[in-house]
Amino acid sequence: MEGRFSSLRAVIFDFDGTLAALNIDFLHMRQVVMDHLDAYRVPTASLKDLYILEMIDEGQKIVGNRHPETGLRYLREAKQLIQEIEIKAAREGGLIEGTREMLHELRRRKIKAGVITRNCRAAIEQLFPDIKTAMDIVLTRDHITRVKPDPEHLRQALQWLQAQPEQAAMIGDHPMDVRLGLDVGAMAIGVLTGSSDRQKLEAAGAEMILSKAADIVRHLP
Repeated sequence: MEGRFSSLRAVIFDFDGTLAALNIDFLHMRQVVMDHLDAYRVPTASLKDLYILEMIDEGQKIVGNRHPETGLRYLREAKQLIQEIEIKAAREGGLIEGTREMLHELRRRKIKAGVITRNCRAAIEQLFPDIKTAMDIVLTRDHITRVKPDPEHLRQALQWLQAQPEQAAMIGDHPMDVRLGLDVGAMAIGVLTGSSDRQKLEAAGAEMILSKAADIVRHLP
């Protein structure tokens, strides 16, 4: 493990629960999306176990098969509904302790830093207005077609940073982030500042678990 830190060239972070405390009520967001599907007479039984963004996409396909223009209207409305929830949470949230100092230290050590998130650009910039100057790359769902857990989200970030997976770490609070790092071949690190406990992160295969993302600097050579 220490050998991997010595070759580290890039660190990719999740955002919600990893760098920032947003306190998004995902149960409420899910219900809002379900209610919106009901308004368009979309059967939700087969969609209820999907992640929220995937639920919206599947809803758009169903509505769009009936009428393409109606499908596009449904999609615009659904995205607006969840964006409003995300931006409200961003206004009430804040960066987790030590985040700015950690990013400064990574830059001082010439280790590139990036964010990949399923959140929207507007919410990220609401909470962290200068994120584009603090990070080398920020890929929200508005910047990419295939969002995590699709490995392409992380691969695109690494490509922008010109870093190979074995030179990178993926840090996040959710088993999705851990599995994504492993799938791509990066070091997979979990943090305890978000939605998952140690047991869930270990079950996902986390190679290291930190109390918070900023603790990564303690392991750098």
